Order: sequence, then C-alpha cells, then structure tokens
Amino acid sequence: MKQYKQKMEAYLTLINRALSEALPLADASYDSVIEAMRYSVMNAGKRIRPVLTLEFCRVLGGEVALALPFACGVEMIHCYSLIHDDLPYMDDDDLRRGKPSCHKQFGEATALLAGDALLTKAFEVMSHSELGKKDPAAALQAIRQMAYFAGDAGMVGGQVIDLAIEGKKVSPQLLQQMHRMKTSAIIKAACKMGVICAGGTEEDLLKAEQYGDNLGLAFQIVDDILDLTADESELGKPVNSDLENEKVTFITLFGMEQAEQMAQEYTNNALEVAKSFPDGGFLEELIQALLVRRK
Repeated sequence: MKQYKQKMEAYLTLINRALSEALPLADASYDSVIEAMRYSVMNAGKRIRPVLTLEFCRVLGGEVALALPFACGVEMIHCYSLIHDDLPYMDDDDLRRGKPSCHKQFGEATALLAGDALLTKAFEVMSHSELGKKDPAAALQAIRQMAYFAGDAGMVGGQVIDLAIEGKKVSPQLLQQMHRMKTSAIIKAACKMGVICAGGTEEDLLKAEQYGDNLGLAFQIVDDILDLTADESELGKPVNSDLENEKVTFITLFGMEQAEQMAQEYTNNALEVAKSFPDGGFLEELIQALLVRRK
C-alpha cells in the first residue's frame, strides 16, 4: 500500500502540474470564466480518470508523457460535468470538494460557460498532443473515444435518463444502463485512451473497457452508500441529496446489504481484469482503495 500511495502521489503531482499549465491564465477581458475554470479543475479532486489513462499507458509499455494531454482532457471533461451537475436545474448542489460549487462562487451563467469552456479546452489540449505528431491515427482514435463516451451515447445520455426518472419507478436494468452511461463511460474512455497511447491491441482495449465498466459501477454504488452514511465534511459535498431530489439509487432499489454485495462483485470483476496484465498491481490497489474512500 505504501508503494501504491507513493505512485499515486507522483501521478497526482504530474497531472496537477500539467492541468495548471494547460488551463489559460487570467485575461482582463474575460477573467471571470477563466477563474471559474481554474477554480473547478484545480480544487483538489481524486483524479481517478487521468490516473487511469496514465497507468494503462504505462502497464502496456507506453510513454506516460504521450498520454498526459489525454489525461488532462478527460479530467477537464469530468470537471465540466461536475459544474453542470451542480447547477440548480440539474442536481442543485451548493458544495463540491468541500468548497462552494462553481455556480455559488461565480454565478450560474459564468458556471455554465466555464463548463462549456472546459469541454472545448479538453479537445484542444488533446489535439495538440505529441502523439498526434508521432501517430496521428492513434491520436484521432483516442479523441474519438473521448467524444463518444462523453456524448449522447455516454455521459450526456446517462444524465438525460437520470433527470427523466426522478421520482419514478425504475427497473434494475435501466438503473444499471444509466450508470454505465453516466459514470462508467468516462472511466472507460480514460482507460481506453491509455491503451491507445501505448499502441495496445484490440484485446487490450476490450480488457480496459471491462475494467472501466466494472470500476465505474462499483464507484457509483459506493457513492450511493456514502451519500447516506458519510457526513458532509468527510464527503466534501452535500449528503442525502439523492433522497431530497427523489433519485433512484442502488440503495433505494436494492437495499444497503445487496448494494454492498454488488459493489464487491463489480470490484472482483475489475480485479480479475487487472490481474490479467503482467504489471497490474496498481490497478488492483486503486479499485480496492475506492471501496473504502471517504472523499
């Protein structure tokens, strides 16, 4: 575990530096949106998605530096989604990562634009990667994966389902489909981009997608559990918000005990995939750490 923590800290240092350099600096003509972008991206965060991009690249023998722009891109897209999720007409949350949500700090209009700017900035950063100079087809493939999983067939589509089912009876199949789109999709994109940056095979891509899918579902179930069991200072965001917004969760649908069993099952599935890689120890420890997280 000590080795895992040291490696995670090294990844976080690398990612945070790259994100800070990739984000624009303040300009007098539009300071507010840049400040909102930097506030939302540089406000701590677990950085699980960019770490996965870098680690899948490393595990498959690739140059981590080549994957770094794609790691930044996936984190910017994740942060844009959080800004929009917190808005009053979405999840209406006032706290994110222990600080006021972007719209509480800068106003709703600026928050909306900051999210839009991060989404487009992500693709700008990825399109200027060194991988694009060395292997344009691979860079295009990675960008295409990110676009697909972030769009209507992935995260955005999952959010639409989430809004549509509030306060309604939902089948287990629809709940899992929603979270495969809303939560797992971006994680799958992160994993697959790392494989592409390393020049991995189709089999590697399939395994990365399986790992990301199971990790995403386990991650979501733990989130649902923490929403009911953690306190606000531990979680860094409002608790019991799912109940207040009449959201269907794994807890409301399956109960706490079965939800915990499901989280362990998805975790075990991801662990099996990680073990299939020659040097997948960090991937194993990462998902186990997510099961016991508090923030």
